[in-house]
Amino acid sequence: MGLLSSLFGMIGFGIGLPIGLFIGFYLFVYSKSEDVEDLESKPLCELDPVALEDLMPEIPLWVKSPDYDRVDWLNKFISHMWPYMEKAICNSIKSTAEPIFAEYVGQFKIDAIEFRNLSLGNLPPTVHGLKVSETNERELVMEPDIRWGGNPNVIVAVTISSVKVTIQLVDLQVFVMPRVTLKPLVPTIPCFANIVVSLLEKPHIDFGMKVLGGDVMSIPGLYRYVQDRIKKEVASLYLWPKSLEIPMIDASTVALKKPVGILHVRVIRATKLLKMDLLGLSDPYVKLNLSGEKHPSKKTTVKKKTLNPEWNEEFKLSVKDPQSQMLLINVYDWDKVGSHDRLGTQVFPLKMLMPNEVKEVTLELLKDTSISDVNKKQRGQLFLELAYAPFREDSLSFRGVLDGYSRKDSVMDRALSNISMTSASGLLLVTVQGAQDVEGSRHNNPYVLIIFRGETKKSKMLRKTRNPVWNEEFQYLLEEPPLQDKIHVKVMSKRSLSFQSKESLGHVDINLADVVHNGRINQKYHLIDSKNGVIHVELRWKTI
Repeated sequence: MGLLSSLFGMIGFGIGLPIGLFIGFYLFVYSKSEDVEDLESKPLCELDPVALEDLMPEIPLWVKSPDYDRVDWLNKFISHMWPYMEKAICNSIKSTAEPIFAEYVGQFKIDAIEFRNLSLGNLPPTVHGLKVSETNERELVMEPDIRWGGNPNVIVAVTISSVKVTIQLVDLQVFVMPRVTLKPLVPTIPCFANIVVSLLEKPHIDFGMKVLGGDVMSIPGLYRYVQDRIKKEVASLYLWPKSLEIPMIDASTVALKKPVGILHVRVIRATKLLKMDLLGLSDPYVKLNLSGEKHPSKKTTVKKKTLNPEWNEEFKLSVKDPQSQMLLINVYDWDKVGSHDRLGTQVFPLKMLMPNEVKEVTLELLKDTSISDVNKKQRGQLFLELAYAPFREDSLSFRGVLDGYSRKDSVMDRALSNISMTSASGLLLVTVQGAQDVEGSRHNNPYVLIIFRGETKKSKMLRKTRNPVWNEEFQYLLEEPPLQDKIHVKVMSKRSLSFQSKESLGHVDINLADVVHNGRINQKYHLIDSKNGVIHVELRWKTI
């Protein structure tokens, strides 16, 4: 009976298993449960605040504020670079902290302070949003929302009276919103001269500290005291408007120097110049410019048929670096046909001038300043009066008649009016930064014309663009403040390889009275006769 029971059981299992699988598969595929309902999907905007908090406990800043952008690409970049950035940051921390540790060795019975372990962990900081602000200045302003819940392991060993005490930093959390400004923007790698960092609000810093293995932050009252102390110390150093400035490029290598003063030159006379004409005479004139400048040279009038000309003509040149720049003087013989022959040349370092003092100089003309003209034929002498007038540090606004020159050189007894260095003179700087949405009907090769007191200056032409960036500066040395003047800025376009007529893309007239009173105006102007065109102009007025 036992054998038969086992045999029938095996037969029943063999038959029942396929039948059961077939019936179960049929019911699974073709049957529909009445207890399960389809889920109803809703957009996030229709959910109540409680449901949103359940789905997203911490809303990113780029969701809450439309000014902030989502920067997943940046977080991915930081994540890949973090193993290398972590080591670089640790090395920087160690090189900065070790000299500070050395100052305390020998004090308070401290025998040694050293890092036993220094690691920032494998969790990089994340940027929860980034805001980029546009300004009229030559700068880039960024405001990132940085959050770091790291797993660092920093152990510092302090030996006090031969007893080693270990201090361990763990479970660090930092939430900070800095303002990072890259300025000024320059045409030299990395394209900005300084990084300026300031905090928009007090940072949140949380961490654990273990001394000899025990968590001292669990001591009542100590945790809150340390938190408040750190926030106050950091805020006192870097909370806006205070900032940390990190130089990236040596200022001396950046060609962004602004004029700091005016060089007054009076070309008096020359004697015993070279004979260049068939009759034994010359037609001399003088050209003046400063080293490192691309502005056109200043020229005297031509004195006909003389070897001892007298000019008594005055000129003004803007100075950017009085310690390194030199006045370049060239005397030429004017000819009707062909190039003009150079009678002689000379240079004069501006560092030899005392500010606001007139100096008489007598220069021996040379054939070439790069070689010695000893034992060469004499080329004559040139007599000049020079004076360097630095701009007033407080001359951001026009304050009427300024004090004149003070003179200590007893050789010059005549009045300063002879050199006509009026105290109201100054320098008008016009910087055309760029334009936006300038559109021509035939072509878009924009350039700018600056028209002031009948004088027209032209910028370079940029091809095939509606958003040109010129960043060009124009200078006007004036005898008096332009209180009643306007400056006309006109955007033009023309074909670069054609004689087709020029096309106006818009213009603007700017009153200079505000520039004189304020010292500086930097803003964008809507172009007249342009649909959407805007031009960015910076104006400065500097007085001596």
